[in-house]
Amino acid sequence: MARKIIIIGAAGRDFHNFNTFYRDNPDYNVVAFTATQIPDIADRKYPASLAGKLYPNGIPIHEQSELEKLIKDLDVDECVFAYSDVPYNHVMNIGAAVNAAGADFSLLGHKNTMIKSNKPVIAVGAIRTGCGKSQTSRRIAEILIEAGLKVIAIRHPMPYGDLEAQKVQRFAKIEDLSAHKCTIEEMEEYEPHIERGNVIYAGVDYAAILHAAENDPDGCDVILWDGGNNDFPFYKPDLTITVVDPHRPGHELAYYPGEVTLRIADVVVINKIDSADFDKIQEVRRNIQAVNPNAVVVDAASTITVAEPDLIKGKRVLVVEDGPTLTHGEMKIGAGIVAAKRFGAAEIINPRNCAVGKLAETFRIYPNIGDLLPAMGYGEEQMRDLSATIEKVDCDSVVIATPIDLTRIIKINKPCTRVEYALQEIGKPDMEDVLKDFIAKVKQNKS
Repeated sequence: MARKIIIIGAAGRDFHNFNTFYRDNPDYNVVAFTATQIPDIADRKYPASLAGKLYPNGIPIHEQSELEKLIKDLDVDECVFAYSDVPYNHVMNIGAAVNAAGADFSLLGHKNTMIKSNKPVIAVGAIRTGCGKSQTSRRIAEILIEAGLKVIAIRHPMPYGDLEAQKVQRFAKIEDLSAHKCTIEEMEEYEPHIERGNVIYAGVDYAAILHAAENDPDGCDVILWDGGNNDFPFYKPDLTITVVDPHRPGHELAYYPGEVTLRIADVVVINKIDSADFDKIQEVRRNIQAVNPNAVVVDAASTITVAEPDLIKGKRVLVVEDGPTLTHGEMKIGAGIVAAKRFGAAEIINPRNCAVGKLAETFRIYPNIGDLLPAMGYGEEQMRDLSATIEKVDCDSVVIATPIDLTRIIKINKPCTRVEYALQEIGKPDMEDVLKDFIAKVKQNKS
C-alpha cells in the first residue's frame, strides 16, 4: 500500500517537493498539505491540474495547527517538513509532535528535489531572510549582463493566489505585476529585476518554469536562481553563492535550512560589514570556516542612498521596512532605520498604537518588531491596512525602505523619501573575481 504523507509547508518548498518527488509516484499518497507563515493560504486545494493523474480531486491544504489531528484522522504514515527560515528547536518541536501522534518525520534533501537545467545556473541563497540576498542577485546580474550574457532570473515561489493560474509566471515589464495580481512581497522581488531589464520567472511548477525560462523568447544564456527565505536551490547549480549576516551571528548554524545553504556554498558573502560589530563579523567568519572551509569569502557592505535627505534631517519620521525581513527574518532594524539615524532624524516614531486590521495582527504575532512598520502586503486587505496605518501615524515624513516604490501601489498622504540599497564588495576577492571563470566557460560554450 502507498505510504500516506502530509507535507508540512508554507506555499513554496512544500509544493516543489511534491512536484519533484511525490507527484506521479504510486508508492506515496499525499493526503494533505499543511500551511503556516503566510496568512490566508490554508483552506484551499492544490489543484488537480497541478497534482497529476493520481490526484483527480486535488489535495486539501489545512492549517498547521490541525496537523496532529490530521495524522490520526487520516492514519498518516509520514510527515515531511518543507518550509524555511525557522530555528532548529522549531523544526524538532514539530518533529516531536508528529512522532507523538504516531507518524514518521522527515526532511527531503537536494538530491531528490533539485532539477538539472540545460543552461548554466548560478544560485543565490542566504542563511536568513533579510541578509541581502536580493541585492547580491542584482549585483551578479549586472556583472553577467555587462559581460554580454542574457540572464533569466527565476525566483523562489510565492504563490499566494490562484495556484492554477500561477503555474508559470513571466515578468518582463512593470505592467506584468498587476496582470498577475502580485502582492507587495512578490513585487519587492520581481520589480528590481524588471527595472534593470531582466526577465524574471516564478510560480508553482518549477520544472515547467525552468523549461519556459530556458526557451525564453528574449533568449537565455544563464539561469539566475534568486532564492527565498533561507531555502536551498530548486535547480542544480554550477555556482552557489550564500549570503550571511553579521547582525545575526550564530544564526548561520542555528536555522533550517540556512545551514544547508552555507554548507553547499562555493562562495559566501559576508554582507553589512559596514554596520556590524567587528566581534560579530569575526564570529561569522569562524562559523563559515568550521562548516565550509573551502568556500571563497567575499566581504561586502550594504550601501544606502536616500532620495531626499532633507525629509529625514531633524524630522519625526515613520520608517517602513520590508515585511518578511522583520517577520520571518526577526530583524529589528533595516536600511530605513540605518538611514534615519545616519541622516539625523529627530525621532523615529513607533507605529504600534496606530496599526489597524491585519497590521495590528502582525504586531501581535511578531511582538519583537522594532520601532518601524513592516510593509505587509499579502493581499488587498493588508495593502489597505498598510495605507490606513501610515495615515494614522503622527509624523513629519515617511522613510520608505522597501525594494519597490511603495507610493506606486498604495496611497500615502505624507511627505516621503525612498531608501535604496545595493551590494558593494570591499577588497578582494570581489564578485567579478568570483564570476570570472564562470563567465569565461559560458562564453566558450556559446562560441
